[in-house]
Amino acid sequence: NLAYPEDLDRNRNLTLSTDEDDGTQTEDDEHQHHQQPHQDTKVHIPAERLTVTYSRSSGPGGQHVNKVNTKAEVRFHVHTADWIPEDIRLKVIEKNRSRMNKAGELLVSSEVSRSQHRNLSDCLQKISTILAEASEKPHEPTAEDVAVRAARLKKRKEERLKQKKIHSETKQSRRVDFD
Repeated sequence: NLAYPEDLDRNRNLTLSTDEDDGTQTEDDEHQHHQQPHQDTKVHIPAERLTVTYSRSSGPGGQHVNKVNTKAEVRFHVHTADWIPEDIRLKVIEKNRSRMNKAGELLVSSEVSRSQHRNLSDCLQKISTILAEASEKPHEPTAEDVAVRAARLKKRKEERLKQKKIHSETKQSRRVDFD
């Protein structure tokens, strides 16, 4: 249930849902939600804040690709996007520096389809994914993770000290005592 350009004009607020099921939630869905939180996230995007432009796509397609503007570009100014919480805005900027222009706009484009509608939907889906990934909270390590990490650190330290001792003994064996 992706938004198409006519939805962009009609609703003025887009709700993109990447949820592919019928809306009922089972115990398995709740378990998956904890493992992959960005796949069930709904993002509300105010359409008046987006700048949508169309241009000619590259690649094969013959006369059609040369005459029809199907490539979609969607951009919005991240710093003034007050519909996104401040901490998420900062993460979006940090993680997507290559997609930002000098004006501070996040630029997302798509030319995967020969249809303007599908390319716009793909752009909006990409923005939704970017925002969902930026809003993910880092998970707390389990007791098992902490134990494994401590064991690795201990082993690494022991190996480093062992190598240091071997190096020291090698240098000691080179010395000559004249006493």
